[in-house]
Amino acid sequence: MAIIVPIYNTVLLPDTNIYLTSDSYKNATGQEPAVGDRIIFAIEKKALSTDEFRPENFYPLSVSGTITEVSNSGFVVIKTESRINIEDIVVHSDKTLEVLSIIRKPMTNDLDPIDEKKRVEQLKSALVKATANYQWALGARNFISQLKGMEDIISAMAQWLNITDEEKYALLEENLRSNLLNKIEQYIYEYTEMMDVTNEASAAQENDNKKAYREMAIKKQIEYLQKELDDMHPENVTDIRKMEMKIQSSGMNETARREADKVLSRLKQEGSNSPEYGNLYNYLDFLTSISWKKERTKKIDFQAAEKILDEDHYGLKKVKERILQQIAVMDLNKRQSGSILLFVGAPGTGKTSIGRSIANALKRKYVRVALGGVRDEADIRGHRRTYIGAMPGRIMDGIQKAGTSNPVMVLDEIDKLSMSYNGDPASALLEVLDPEQNNTFTDHYMNVPYDLSDVLFICTANTLDSIPEPLLNRMEVIDFQGYTASEKFQIAQRHLIPKAVEKMGIPSEQLEFSEEAVRSIIVDYTMEGGVRGLKKRIDSVCRAIAVKLARGHQEKIVIQASDLPTLLDMKPLHHEKLTVQKNPGIVTGLAWTASGGEILFIETLLTKGSGQLIVTGQLGDVMKESVRIALSLVKSKFPEADKILKTHDVHIHVPQGAVKKDGPSAGITLTTALASLITKKKVSPLIAMTGEVSLRGGVMPIGGLPEKLMAAARAGVKTVYIPKENEDDLKDIAPEVKEKLTIIPVEQVDEVLKAVGILKKTTRKPKQKQA
Repeated sequence: MAIIVPIYNTVLLPDTNIYLTSDSYKNATGQEPAVGDRIIFAIEKKALSTDEFRPENFYPLSVSGTITEVSNSGFVVIKTESRINIEDIVVHSDKTLEVLSIIRKPMTNDLDPIDEKKRVEQLKSALVKATANYQWALGARNFISQLKGMEDIISAMAQWLNITDEEKYALLEENLRSNLLNKIEQYIYEYTEMMDVTNEASAAQENDNKKAYREMAIKKQIEYLQKELDDMHPENVTDIRKMEMKIQSSGMNETARREADKVLSRLKQEGSNSPEYGNLYNYLDFLTSISWKKERTKKIDFQAAEKILDEDHYGLKKVKERILQQIAVMDLNKRQSGSILLFVGAPGTGKTSIGRSIANALKRKYVRVALGGVRDEADIRGHRRTYIGAMPGRIMDGIQKAGTSNPVMVLDEIDKLSMSYNGDPASALLEVLDPEQNNTFTDHYMNVPYDLSDVLFICTANTLDSIPEPLLNRMEVIDFQGYTASEKFQIAQRHLIPKAVEKMGIPSEQLEFSEEAVRSIIVDYTMEGGVRGLKKRIDSVCRAIAVKLARGHQEKIVIQASDLPTLLDMKPLHHEKLTVQKNPGIVTGLAWTASGGEILFIETLLTKGSGQLIVTGQLGDVMKESVRIALSLVKSKFPEADKILKTHDVHIHVPQGAVKKDGPSAGITLTTALASLITKKKVSPLIAMTGEVSLRGGVMPIGGLPEKLMAAARAGVKTVYIPKENEDDLKDIAPEVKEKLTIIPVEQVDEVLKAVGILKKTTRKPKQKQA
């Protein structure tokens, strides 16, 4: 009785030897192999486990054979005999297989023996040739020479051929030997061609590798020898060689290195006599002078940073708190992070100088980029090198001057950018100030990306009106309010006077400013929110004293307030002052200017006429609209106004007619002045007000409240009416200002008119008790 051996993915043909391990034979049949045992192979359609044995999972065509050898090394040799049809396969409960009927199926031999032998020899020769380039070629030749027929060849080579299990079974299905030989030739010749291509590719790759290794070795030898020569004769090192060494040690990124190598190669080809030599050399010089290396993150001493900010700048409590928040975030993240800061305020409030203090606090390099008057996009992004006189943009120029990749860069006067036919520089700044984009900022002159993400950008501006909205959205606005008189006094004593005395070369023991003199300079000789004008006046005094000392004056000089007109050679500045006299139609208002706050008087006058409205005082369109709204409100609230205005002209004037005035904050003042004029009820000049009004009589919020309240306190105003919605802004007002003023928030114009005595206050009648 024959033993059934299940087998998968193997070429089975008659008259070949099949090699199995003894263990695999035992696992497949459950029996020990013995020479002479009859074998029938059951060919699996897919790899099966014993639990998956089903009659339909086996092919119907197979081969029979006999065990011819059981070796001591653990191999079983089975000699196949003939093709057979397995009609019925039975799978027993113990998962053993049994074949109930066997039908032999001989193959038709339609080949000429001489032709078959010749073709088989050609196959063997092709295999020997394909394996000739391998180290094991001799062993392969001996093995191939022992193969007898085409069946032996295909069986021996099956494991290396790229044919599927179905294609292996199709070989067994062939009934004609000629077809079988054709398929075997196809598979063998495909295999030998593939080996030839692989050998050629390997040989080509090996040659390329040899060339690359040889080139690398030669370059290293040249580099070593050149270095030896440079060390022996440093005076003979050419500019191109120096530039080559700078490129190698620059640490630039891969893109920049490729561009630098390309330009250097061109520089070598052009030679020093080329007209483009200078431009190419200057480009490489700039590219290598920039710091490409990522700076190591340093531990920030938070206490020392806070101390530096307090020492360098007096006041600015809110500003310094926000800066310290930024520093704390950077310290925790160990990298530059957070918002781009935009400092906005009047000139001389310390916006630019505090940037230097931040750099000192962070122990970083400081660089300032002035943007005032810039109207060319190339000033930001640089010029393309195709233009004559091309230069890098101001951003990369600042990076070069800083000598580091993480400086504190102050973009000064960002509100002074303008647009021209050369492009919009504000739009070019969008990429610079966007933390999500500036890590690959590309200057047109450099034409390679540079990482700006470690740069701490700080922008300054006097106003937000001229900054485009997309650019403004990328920054966090921090307001620099004007200094109070007491803050200016402290700044003068702590910073301005010592610096001015040192700058003029005056011994500190020979000059002293009295407190009255300093306060007089602040009040009578400056009219700004910052301290720049104050610094100029102190410098002027020191220069006058320096002349005296140069003429031989030896005694100590104490500056008194009475000495200032002579030393400064100017009269005290004119500030609007409150008048004691009350007049109908005149009300005190508050205004914001670029140099701080100021009081102004709204003056109105009735003259005989035909109801015309006359407005003077250089008022802008917004204030002219406020005039019309105020006039309509007065007409609606006072019925007698219509009769009066039909036979009279109304003249509204804001003094200092040479100064332009505009902005939405004078509505409440205009309304009160017109109401006072119509009703002939006087308003105390000690009462000031600010706020815009609507046709419904509501008081709307305004800006610049701190500066306006400082101006009111300086002028001697006692009571100020402000919009209710500006009540939250009072927390930013200096305590000394709030102490001098009674600040009253209002929501409706009627509240103000009643408070100043123009409208009667309504009183509720007490309810009568029922009897």
